[in-house]
Amino acid sequence: MNSWDLWVEQALSRLDSLKLLRSLRPILPSKANQPGSQETCPSNASFSGDDLQVFDGLRQWDRASVEVMISETTYQKWLKDVPSSGDDNECDKVWTDNEVGACGGKFRKLILFSSNDYLGLSSHPTIIKAATEAVQRHGMGPRGSALICGYTYYHRLLETSLAALKKKEDCLLCPTGFAANMAFVTAVGSISLLLAAGGKPSLDDRIAIFSDALNHASIIDGIRLAEKQKGVAVYVYRHCDMFHLNELLTNCRMKKKVVITDSLFSMDGDFAPMVELVKLRKKHGFLLAIDDAHGTFVCGATGGGVAEKFNCEKDVDICVGTLSKAAGCHGGFIACSKKWKQLIQSRGRSFIFSTSTPVPVAAAAHAATVVAKKETWRRRAIWNRVQDFRDLTGIPITSNIISLIVGSEAMALQASRHLLDLGFHISAIRPPTVPHNSCRLRITLSAAHTLEDIRKLTEALSQCISFREIGFYSSSSSCSAKL
Repeated sequence: MNSWDLWVEQALSRLDSLKLLRSLRPILPSKANQPGSQETCPSNASFSGDDLQVFDGLRQWDRASVEVMISETTYQKWLKDVPSSGDDNECDKVWTDNEVGACGGKFRKLILFSSNDYLGLSSHPTIIKAATEAVQRHGMGPRGSALICGYTYYHRLLETSLAALKKKEDCLLCPTGFAANMAFVTAVGSISLLLAAGGKPSLDDRIAIFSDALNHASIIDGIRLAEKQKGVAVYVYRHCDMFHLNELLTNCRMKKKVVITDSLFSMDGDFAPMVELVKLRKKHGFLLAIDDAHGTFVCGATGGGVAEKFNCEKDVDICVGTLSKAAGCHGGFIACSKKWKQLIQSRGRSFIFSTSTPVPVAAAAHAATVVAKKETWRRRAIWNRVQDFRDLTGIPITSNIISLIVGSEAMALQASRHLLDLGFHISAIRPPTVPHNSCRLRITLSAAHTLEDIRKLTEALSQCISFREIGFYSSSSSCSAKL
């Protein structure tokens, strides 16, 4: 048993003595459309996914994940950067496809290069069918927190499939990826309080959290909440700078150390240096936690994520993820050991005090995990699009998240409007999401995009930016480099 296993076990023992351990007990909702009928648990076929239909290539429905319509009013407001609350006149009713087609100039079709639906699964018929059947059978399912009545066999089925995907002992579902990070970090902070003699953590009791400077806001907010518990000390290391992290770890006197990082950074598109992190983990014995929101289902042979891509799954202790990006659904999760799961479900505030995911969403997300794993062509397609973009622009991108730094807010807005005029939905990313004077175009590539889409996009980009002069983030240099 390593040190962290021992500390978590001690924290659980303390919670048990205080009668504060919380349990998850899956229930099976009744059939909403057949009152009084007998329901059975999900079948073995459901657990394995053998009863779910998969396909071997791009289909017409996949394009729905990268094609959208906007009204002419919205288009004009966007071009002029006019603030909007979404109350455009054309949005006052639900339009049918025929009505949209008949309206001619009232609507414009755009190609999405800003969505996080990386595999194009949001429009997959098997996932739609899973959600439809679940909602017809159960409605939204029991409405309550997971610890009260909101945890069903559908949620357990999804947790089991995600634990297998991440090669972890267990998994805890959370309402969102944001809530998952918050729950984990606050649970970490609670350990020092539980183990402290007299209720006030000593230096030996406190936990040192080392966080990458560009980590997601959910990690930062979780750390801020943990700091208020007075049981943690926070160290921020320069983005992907392993020399700086090693220096901080070496000079830290606290025994309990946690390093947490995004695995694939959402605003820059670069990977955390996983191999170097694993070496430091072996040297310093810290707990390694990654937020694999953008790598799950996209990276690795089976879609296991960034840790699978770099062959270090066994060295990652905690893997946080989301189902709202490449899975095309909604929700978050924490893949971990059974002991960590029990601690987080007992101390993770954002998990405890949130209503659980509706049953149809859990059913759809489980179908998505199966489809994403089996339809391997989707991962091949997305990485082919990455190579296409590299070949056409000469920009050495390393992932399907492309961060083109243009500098000022005015320049970023101008470029975004130009692309809008040419039929591309790409938003300008501005402060406070990114620092001042590092405004950018954030482009995301999908398995549903075609080579022709990439050709048209790069031609449009070449009209408003210079590929030779554009700033592009390189984690190897930890700065914006001019290419």
